[in-house]
Amino acid sequence: MKHLDGLKDAQKTAVLARNGPVSVLAGAGSGKTRVLTARIYELIRGGVAPEAILAVTFTNKAAREMRERLRSMLGAGEEEPRGRGAPAGLPFVATFHGLGRELLESYGAIIGVPRYFSVYDRDDSEKIIADALKKLDVSTKELSPRAVMGRISRAKGAGISVREFYEKQARSSFGSRIVAEAWQAYEQALAREKALDFDDLIVRPVRMLEEHPDVLAAAQERWRYIHIDEYQDTNALQGCLANLLAANHRNLFVVGDIDQTIYTWRGATIENLLEFEKQYPDAQTIVLEQNYRSTKNLVEAANAIIERNTRRKEKRSTTNNGTGEPIVIHAAINAEREARWIARKIKNLLRAGTAPEEIAILYRTNFQSRALEEGLLREGVPYKLLGTRFFDRKEVKDTLAWIRLALDPAREADRVRAAGSPPRGIGRVTLAKLAAGQRGSLKNAEAAKVVQFESVIEELVRAAERMIPSEFVKLVIEKSGMRRALFEEGNEEDRERFENVEELASVAVRYDGLPGKDGIANFLAEAALASDQDEMDRTEKRGVTLMTVHAAKGLEFKAVFVSGMEEGLFPHDGMGEGERDDEEERRLFYVAVTRAKDRLYLSLARMRKIYGSDFLSEPSSFLADIDRSLVVYDEDDGESVIDY
Repeated sequence: MKHLDGLKDAQKTAVLARNGPVSVLAGAGSGKTRVLTARIYELIRGGVAPEAILAVTFTNKAAREMRERLRSMLGAGEEEPRGRGAPAGLPFVATFHGLGRELLESYGAIIGVPRYFSVYDRDDSEKIIADALKKLDVSTKELSPRAVMGRISRAKGAGISVREFYEKQARSSFGSRIVAEAWQAYEQALAREKALDFDDLIVRPVRMLEEHPDVLAAAQERWRYIHIDEYQDTNALQGCLANLLAANHRNLFVVGDIDQTIYTWRGATIENLLEFEKQYPDAQTIVLEQNYRSTKNLVEAANAIIERNTRRKEKRSTTNNGTGEPIVIHAAINAEREARWIARKIKNLLRAGTAPEEIAILYRTNFQSRALEEGLLREGVPYKLLGTRFFDRKEVKDTLAWIRLALDPAREADRVRAAGSPPRGIGRVTLAKLAAGQRGSLKNAEAAKVVQFESVIEELVRAAERMIPSEFVKLVIEKSGMRRALFEEGNEEDRERFENVEELASVAVRYDGLPGKDGIANFLAEAALASDQDEMDRTEKRGVTLMTVHAAKGLEFKAVFVSGMEEGLFPHDGMGEGERDDEEERRLFYVAVTRAKDRLYLSLARMRKIYGSDFLSEPSSFLADIDRSLVVYDEDDGESVIDY
């Protein structure tokens, strides 16, 4: 049985655990993805229909990789571009948000969710909140839309409705009252636009399953074997969704590592994994402790770091890999000198034959990337920065607005955006008159422009019924005027933006197996649910990867540089956002260290400019967690001294 070849005893136990609840505590680099896919293959090999199996992963990237592995193991051939997580003959593999969307598309009509709903990303949501705050006469400097949206998101993740929040918290403080009123306006705006946000993709399915036993029964029978990856990073509502789906057959297989819980700040609860055995007293618990990724030095350092935490389950990683290189620690005078040191070390690695794609620079907060980019540019080191999603680019969002209008021309926000992208002489005042039913008040020139705009939309609505998604996207690019404005009449920068617009057609090809509106809706869902890690697969640019430690979760590289190892920065003090959670910060450092396979470099700046002011820094207290026998101190510029 090839799928069991090379697996250790604990891994085989997990793969062969067929029925009932199972909890797999999987350390970093322990081969959990292989275990998950082998377990699913074993179920299918034992007679379980692929369509009866559900696998929920943390990112779209992880979901695609799992589908590819399963396809290869099952000999399923090339994927038919269906776009809904389950090509023919394969299990349904998706993120939690992808699962929520599937449930709403399949059964959502019963709770009034339209078939072709939009999914608002965080940027869209924050714009609505900003408008609501303005109407409430609250300055965004006094209360930021991001902070309000974060509080709403955490409440939704905890299963709290806007009505419950208003009744219980609106009177507790001025800030809570403003959040409650902004939330009410936000929900009204979403309803007008027939849109949901990310949190709704979990909130609505849970409410639907709880209130409609027939739908719950259908979903439970549809997926009789359920697998949840990264269970430690699920929130209360996601845990509830998993338990609802598994309640009948009780075949719930969860994989997680409490030591890698790094998202409690956005609602994840460590309790889902900590208390799994309490909820399922008959659960089988399997521990995967062998690290197949990293050298002995790195594994020992990671153990020393994480064992200082108390809220965890006992687990100590081991490895049969070689000892490897010592961890390199460097202190520079300032952030610019730190960046230069990193860039020079990377140049040495590149000369020695390490591919740039096998190198990553990680940092705790986004502002650190500026100095690092400048250092890499100065030394001529190629790089790619994760953080600005392809689907967040203005020209891409403009085009997506046109595409969404073809599914539902009544969406006011999309009409406003499309009317000005590219500009066609239709302003917000004109659009407001149309929305208010005052078409007769338009001047002749205004009316002519509106008629022309609406005729394009009508043409696209008809085309969406019959065209495959990739060809439809090309038609949108032409009919909207994007090609003319950006490529034919634009400057060099506009032509680069047009390349991003063209890339949408390439993405849409994946959904050509579902012609018409279904394919287009699935394509739009990918755009809404894409994550930072999806950019790694999209870009063809070769180079070292720069990203936050949070974004690096689940990835691995031959060489990893962790910048900014300074007390107050990593561990991060929160910059006034609340008390520091030292255990979560240590888990985050553990995640950073365990991304490395062969080499790890830790650097800090004695002085760093933050919010325009210079700060003297002490070395991170985390550095003292690592035994000195595992490290060397690099002072190649004659200015670096570590003392802790």
